[in-house]
Amino acid sequence: MINKFLIGIFIISLGFSLPASSQTTDTLKVPMEEPGQVDTVFKPLHQEDSTLRIRNLNPYITLHVDSTLEYELEINKDQSNYFWYLMNAPVGLRVNRNTGLLSFKADKGFFLSGRLKYDKEYKVNLGIQNLDNPHDKLDTSFILLFYNTEIIPSKVKPAVNNILYVDEGDSISFKVQCEDGSFPIEKITMTSNYPLKTIGVVTHCGDDFVWSPPFGFVKSTDAGKEKKVVVNFIGVTKFNVRDTAVVNIIVKENINYPQKVLEFNEVKRSISKYISQLKATFMHLDKQVKRTKNTRTSLELSSAATALGGTVFSSLPTDGQKTAGKILPSAGVAMVPVKESVAPTKTAEQRQNSATLIRNSIKRLEYSLQNNALVGERDPEIIIKTQKMRDSIKEIQTQMIEVPLVDIEDSEADLDKYFNNPKVNKKYRMKK
Repeated sequence: MINKFLIGIFIISLGFSLPASSQTTDTLKVPMEEPGQVDTVFKPLHQEDSTLRIRNLNPYITLHVDSTLEYELEINKDQSNYFWYLMNAPVGLRVNRNTGLLSFKADKGFFLSGRLKYDKEYKVNLGIQNLDNPHDKLDTSFILLFYNTEIIPSKVKPAVNNILYVDEGDSISFKVQCEDGSFPIEKITMTSNYPLKTIGVVTHCGDDFVWSPPFGFVKSTDAGKEKKVVVNFIGVTKFNVRDTAVVNIIVKENINYPQKVLEFNEVKRSISKYISQLKATFMHLDKQVKRTKNTRTSLELSSAATALGGTVFSSLPTDGQKTAGKILPSAGVAMVPVKESVAPTKTAEQRQNSATLIRNSIKRLEYSLQNNALVGERDPEIIIKTQKMRDSIKEIQTQMIEVPLVDIEDSEADLDKYFNNPKVNKKYRMKK
């Protein structure tokens, strides 16, 4: 709207500035070729410039940051009756209300404090008002731009310190920010001394760097069980001016708890299954030992009863009874090799020793399970406890290599009930 108004004023001023002409009759008599012809001459007429306008206003003013502006504005009328004013003027810009002197001193403090900015067009509204006639006024505008020849470098500023510590399996996240100078950073390139699989790509200021070091990233050969990752963020301006920010990430070895818990549970399941198999074997051997003892006891009682019967029959009066008394002791003696053949002592002792060994092995494995139980979901000693249980079952399996194991046919409850039976436990207690 203001531009149309200015164009109209400019056209009107041109119209008033052109010399006006009027036709007058020349009374001088000159020779004429034809009678009756009149010679005419055009003379300019002076017209008054009545429209208020500014003669020397520059619509676009550029100013250095350390320079001073003194610009006296002129109008086509007497300035003593007019009042000058500014609207939306930047900090430090002034106009003398009586003379129209436009002045400005660009102090660096205005720019350092952020009240003024470089390369920003400030539209300043300028007006002049007649003190006597309220309708005699003029409102216009011009552009004021500040520039600086000093080059302030732009810098890449990550939102963290240059040294970070992170454990395997954990994640690290921070913003890659920029400190803008004379020419802002337009593109960022990321490099590192190890290939990193990040979530997203850092290419511009304000992007997020997100990375989670995987388990196994730190090798067993690394010194101190840690590895140093150097990440470089290289920022480039439109004039290919570079700035580099370096972030050192120290990755420490950590336990892969989900995987280690699975390994722990697998070892625990194997030990529990092996314990059940040992309990089934123990029950089988213990029953065999009990059966052997019962057989030997029966045969020994029969042999003793036969010898006693021979003594009794020998004291009877009849010849037949005395003959039976002589035969019965021989029958009792004949039962001894039968006893050793049916229920040999050596076999019974071997089964007894095997049952005792199996029982002790079961106790050791159960103690290993109890002693190496996990404390919470993230037990820091889970690796050590898993290895201890592996060593325990390996040692027991080595000892049981000559003992044939039976298949599990009974339930876990039946096996536990038999193994913890007081009568069974009594046979395997230490006797005084």
